[in-house]
Amino acid sequence: MYHDAVMPGNTIEGLSIKPDGVYVDVTFGGGGHSRAILERLENGRLIAFDQDEDALRNVPDDPRLIFLNQNFRFLKNFLKWHNAIPVDGILADLGISSHQIDRSERGFSTRFDGPLDMRMNQQADKSAVEIINKYATEELSSILYMYGELKNASKIADAINRHRQTQSIETTGQLVELLTPLATRGREMKFMAQVFQALRIEVNKELEALKSLLEQSTEVLRPGGRLVVISYHSLEDRLVKNFMRSGNFSGQVEKDFFGNVTGPFKVVSKLQTATGEEIRQNRRARSARLRVAEKI
Repeated sequence: MYHDAVMPGNTIEGLSIKPDGVYVDVTFGGGGHSRAILERLENGRLIAFDQDEDALRNVPDDPRLIFLNQNFRFLKNFLKWHNAIPVDGILADLGISSHQIDRSERGFSTRFDGPLDMRMNQQADKSAVEIINKYATEELSSILYMYGELKNASKIADAINRHRQTQSIETTGQLVELLTPLATRGREMKFMAQVFQALRIEVNKELEALKSLLEQSTEVLRPGGRLVVISYHSLEDRLVKNFMRSGNFSGQVEKDFFGNVTGPFKVVSKLQTATGEEIRQNRRARSARLRVAEKI
């Protein structure tokens, strides 16, 4: 089951939709955000991306919508193919969907025992099982530290390496059982969530895809067009915040001779988070961070 779209009101307000505009939803999922955009379009267009083939089931029959079963890192190429540049707004609701988490066979959740998969694109070559069983110990440690922000990453990698010498690790349940003793007492769920986050980011090259999306947004948005991004952890949010503020990922603001910021965007609203009521209706919203910028 696909759950409700996260922060739909803030998202639509941030896009500042024009009835005849061209908009892009790069994370279609259950289609909640896309449907909200379509409700406000008259003779405009919406191009939606989602690399997960499960999302195909949710595509409405609407002549104003073009759905692409593709990774949003190919944004510019497909928009050019469909003669849709420039666009008036881009929406990205990052991370993993409730639908993906709730299906044990996808391997995203610590709650269910299933294959160590974690591929958002089910046709992709590399899954989490290959990372766990084939990556060098040092590489595993680096991934866990960078993407999971785990201070004991080297101990986790060592435990994985010792175990796989005699028996491969094939399921989420096996991984949870192996690593839970390394978690701080009372923080086991948080610990495993960080491990799974690190693996998922590596499997799907999520941060590379996000950087590519942000850079391409400057090329495909028209002046005055809006970029709206919902992120769910600090690694994503930091990239989005820095890029919207400065046009680069370090956050280093550059100014012209007159002291004016030379980045491609201006931030049009402060960081937004979900209300208590929204979180009660949709647990995924509890960690959502929404940022909005306008192309200069």
